Amino acid sequence: MGKIPGLTSPCKPSTYWAPRMKHRIGIIGGSGLYQIEGFTQQKWVKVKTPFGSPSDAFLTGRLSGRDVVFLPRHGRGHRILPSELNHRANVWAMKTLGVSWIISVSAVGSLQKRYRPCDIVLIDQFLDRTKRSLEHTFFGKGLVAHIGFGHPICEELRQLLLSSAHACKARAHDGGTYVNMEGPAFSTRAESLTNHRAGYDVIGMTNLGEARCAREAEIAYATLAMVTDYDSWKEDEAHVSVEMVVGNLRRNAEQAKAIVSRTLPLIPATPGWSCHAALSNAIMTDRAYWPKPVIKSLKPILSRYLQTPSA
Repeated sequence: MGKIPGLTSPCKPSTYWAPRMKHRIGIIGGSGLYQIEGFTQQKWVKVKTPFGSPSDAFLTGRLSGRDVVFLPRHGRGHRILPSELNHRANVWAMKTLGVSWIISVSAVGSLQKRYRPCDIVLIDQFLDRTKRSLEHTFFGKGLVAHIGFGHPICEELRQLLLSSAHACKARAHDGGTYVNMEGPAFSTRAESLTNHRAGYDVIGMTNLGEARCAREAEIAYATLAMVTDYDSWKEDEAHVSVEMVVGNLRRNAEQAKAIVSRTLPLIPATPGWSCHAALSNAIMTDRAYWPKPVIKSLKPILSRYLQTPSA
């Protein structure tokens, strides 16, 4: 056997696929998030993917007794626009590194008065205001799949994060709809007022593509939505600015770290939630017609569906 495609650091295939490499927990967030006390055995790993370059190298290590994989969403130094994020590459690489759960930590604007800056919203729904659907799926090119996405957030993981947030005395809210806009400009006042009046809860630029790709990759995904501002609908508040977002994110960073650290040991040792079998009844294309190039590029995602004589 040769070297496994995807992993650029030297590693024998037998160790790459060994059990100790599986069932890791992924964390996607700001560059400062990985500076968590107790994050040991840190090692940066570069991963090549069939979908292009991920946001950055991946930081592997141990935290709260679990194997974790951290990815700075916008790259170290915040170099990538939300609309430039390569969600397929990021999630494909997470999958090859043995990730079965992803905790997303991201900044959002509040669309309702009850969500104050520095609050946390454990969202459970998305509204797609992007124009990039073809970049938010692994399928196509001869292989058709339609995943169930009525409940786009892994409820089991969401509840663990919510419980940890309450235990950490965070102002945490149970449920909410995340409006995913494209950016990079913040909302116009008309757009913000429309979202506010429609009753949506928070707005951001990043999480929908992650969630869709994670579901197709059979990875449980949930979001810690960190409120930084009131977008631009609220007349008695200053409109959102980079200075405001960064300032409130820094104020909330320690709280986010505490919540993540507390949640990690609560996650089961092995995957067994419904999200971990999302493709079981999703693939429409007859197995005999699966294109070989697509099978090759999606092998980490399709591996348990390839255990047939025709594989």
